[in-house]
Amino acid sequence: MLKPVLLSLLCALLALPAQAETAAPGPIPVKVVVVTMFETGADTGDDAGEFQRWYERVPLDTRFPTPHMHHDIHMNLESGILGIVTGMGTANAAASVMALGLDPRFDLSKAYWLVAGISGFDPADASLGSVAWAEWLVDGDLAHEIDAREIPADWKHGYFPLFSQGPGDPQRKRYNLGEVFRLNTGLVNWAYELTAGMELPDHETLAAARKPYVDYPVGQQPPKVIKGDQLAAMTFWHGTLLNDWANEWVRYWTNGEGEFVSSAMEDTGTYQSLSYLHEAGKVDKHRVMVLRTASNFTLPPPGKTAAEYLREEQHDSYAGLDAALENAYLVGMKVIETLLANWDKHEVTPPG
Repeated sequence: MLKPVLLSLLCALLALPAQAETAAPGPIPVKVVVVTMFETGADTGDDAGEFQRWYERVPLDTRFPTPHMHHDIHMNLESGILGIVTGMGTANAAASVMALGLDPRFDLSKAYWLVAGISGFDPADASLGSVAWAEWLVDGDLAHEIDAREIPADWKHGYFPLFSQGPGDPQRKRYNLGEVFRLNTGLVNWAYELTAGMELPDHETLAAARKPYVDYPVGQQPPKVIKGDQLAAMTFWHGTLLNDWANEWVRYWTNGEGEFVSSAMEDTGTYQSLSYLHEAGKVDKHRVMVLRTASNFTLPPPGKTAAEYLREEQHDSYAGLDAALENAYLVGMKVIETLLANWDKHEVTPPG
């Protein structure tokens, strides 16, 4: 039996008005997501990968521990810019982007997505250090393959679309398993037109690296901003014959509308996850931009075999690496700054 004093105290507490629960803070609104694929060593203070310039210069000074992703998430809370490192390859990219998209700490419903990474470029289309805005993303992995020593005599390549009857099968394009994606044309053109006039820094090392490409006059020019489409494949391929295949593969999947320019690994995986997240109402896939920069060429200069040149590049690092990393930041940041400067408008409607 309760003592009189305790009984009185209990009655007094019950008579007090109920206190409202403290509202949990809502998800953080994100304006721009910068998607990079790799970092070399630490995020700052050493040889830079794709992420380091963004980390240091934005700066992305707030860290969100993310054990379920390749790399922790970093953000500048004042500007609304968030940056991630997906890890290399289609699988890493798809998993990391999906993990971010489902992370309850962030509101990504109005966010723009900027993929900013290096790649190999076709010297017929651009030179080292150049920047290409992609409208088409084409996957190079969903395929059949027959060794070149066993292909039919009338086949140019032994690599052909999954479930097709051979190279160039027109009937296979009736359905899409994730082989090709088209970005928001208006947004891509807006980003290109905004940055096309930028004068990109040139270097003596770039001039020396492009000089041997005497059969490719465009590849010998200083770096510039162009429009050009992206082929994503997990295999790091190299050489004139595979470069021919890449051009044909992109033309095939885009019905001749796309132009192969850049070769990388991740972007179809990134966009596939964003497409699923779009259907779930988590992101807007119409706000995606893919910017790739030329760290190396996809084929060797005259006088060198594909194997020789690939080994040289792997040993000595890519001739255009530093320029490609710098120009990805310079061109990408101009687009981001323009979006943020007009956020009252672009939050509602994408430019272009």
